[in-house]
Amino acid sequence: MGTDGLEIEYVAPGSIAAELDIEAGDTLLMINGEPLRDIIDYNYFSAEEELVFLVRKGDGDLWEIEFEKDACEPLGICFPPPVPGSCGNNCVFCFVHQLPKGMRKPLYVKDEDYRLSFLYGNYVTLTNLLPEELDRIREQRLSPLYISVHATDPATRDKLLGRSGLRPVMEIMGELAEAGIIMHSQVVLCPGLNDGAVLEKTVEDLASLHPFVASLAIVPLGLTRHRRGLPDLRPVTDAYAREFVATWVPRQAALAARLGEPFFFLADEFYIKGGLEFPGLAEYADLPQLENGVGMVPQFLADARELLAVVDQLPAIEVTVVTGVSAFTYIEAFTLRLSETTGARIRTVAVMNSLFGEQVTVTGLVTGGDIVRSLQGSDVGRVLLIPDVMLKEGEGLFLDDMSLDDVAAALACDVASFSPTPEGFYDILQKIA
Repeated sequence: MGTDGLEIEYVAPGSIAAELDIEAGDTLLMINGEPLRDIIDYNYFSAEEELVFLVRKGDGDLWEIEFEKDACEPLGICFPPPVPGSCGNNCVFCFVHQLPKGMRKPLYVKDEDYRLSFLYGNYVTLTNLLPEELDRIREQRLSPLYISVHATDPATRDKLLGRSGLRPVMEIMGELAEAGIIMHSQVVLCPGLNDGAVLEKTVEDLASLHPFVASLAIVPLGLTRHRRGLPDLRPVTDAYAREFVATWVPRQAALAARLGEPFFFLADEFYIKGGLEFPGLAEYADLPQLENGVGMVPQFLADARELLAVVDQLPAIEVTVVTGVSAFTYIEAFTLRLSETTGARIRTVAVMNSLFGEQVTVTGLVTGGDIVRSLQGSDVGRVLLIPDVMLKEGEGLFLDDMSLDDVAAALACDVASFSPTPEGFYDILQKIA
């Protein structure tokens, strides 16, 4: 991490920064005499009410700006996100290692950066955490953090991460807990490697740090068809998922009773693969692992029930919506009910993933090319609707670099994206109608 200050990307019109003549392209070097390494330092030091900025202007002049503000008053300055630190692990289940060749370069970047964990909820293993960075986490109270544990048994964890001699993760997490840092944790489950007795130890070890370890998600490994030269791994099969849920749900309930709140959660994929009914939404507490694929389907089902009770009649428009294979059953059940209630005619299509392989079934990894292959020659109706989780935020590109316009041209149809929630889908239908 450099100490050359932070280049300002944007200044909001009418903001405090704009009134002080701070501009995009300026570099903020110090706040109250403290040099800035990244946006975390900016947020930390700018929380004071009395501030002195040292700014290097675009022409090289140095300005010292002294001013006051209310404690929670925003300054209107935006910076680019930090460049992530790289991951030195060689995880046996790493998804990046399973990507096909020829995709855009950023997809092959493996990040491992505690700053991104704090800022954006990225999961990190803490294997490259330096002592001074651990001190910074404690000093600036960078909480919550999101920790990929995988196994608390040191030998098993070393094997999973493809490293040796790693500092035991429980030591690091114990120090963070002593400092009052809240952590959310995950285990990528690899059958035969970190399940069984290893998982039992992992769950108990992490529960011993509750409430500072606030949650634990168990998520199944993802295997693509591009695993040449990589370790042989067993997939989470439908039968395995059913047995795993049957084994762990009672333990999940017992641990929640012991700790006074739900603590560890099984990813939705276990229930989907096993063809099992989901727990009620209340079993997921405040959905601490939602972005990790835990509770998404129960949340969707609950939102769908609420929406279907209040929707209005729509014109008899014909549309097609695409989704990944794993979500298809739930999406189609919702769109059928929505069709019955509103009069709209909605066709739902599950898109097989030919780029990564049929074992990869999540909606977010569907590509533009797979959509085109699935719908070539089909009548999609007035418009083809695509959940925006398939697209890179801010760029509107699929993982294969196709755009919405590319898909529209290939299928000779109108295409629109929408927020992948029941309300988001109903909103786009209203706009089309």
